[in-house]
Amino acid sequence: PALEQGIYVISDRFTDATYAYQSGGRGVPAEKVALLENFVQGDVRPDLTLLLDAPIEVGMARAKSRGKLDRFEEEESAFFNNVRSNYLSRAKDESDRFKIVDATQPLENVQSDISNILKEYINGK
Repeated sequence: PALEQGIYVISDRFTDATYAYQSGGRGVPAEKVALLENFVQGDVRPDLTLLLDAPIEVGMARAKSRGKLDRFEEEESAFFNNVRSNYLSRAKDESDRFKIVDATQPLENVQSDISNILKEYINGK
């Protein structure tokens, strides 16, 4: 309903995560994910995707510092390398939609980058 009213909708994950984790990480054929995407979403797709990117080692260190790891965080490094590669490949293939933010920066810099991307996007509409 919000989209139909022209209201911006923000989601912390969407179908790109399914492609990255299920196709990239688990090896589910991308065609199967695409079938599910089209069945569930129809033609609804994000206009803008922010990819907060950091090397696997950085992400894992941050996850461990928060406490107990969840079932995804307990995966092997190869799984996360495949997930990251899938995200970066999608970002390259859809560079008009994806904006990559260097998440290795201090938090204030990451927040500033996100703010600048959103301002640019909104002002360009």
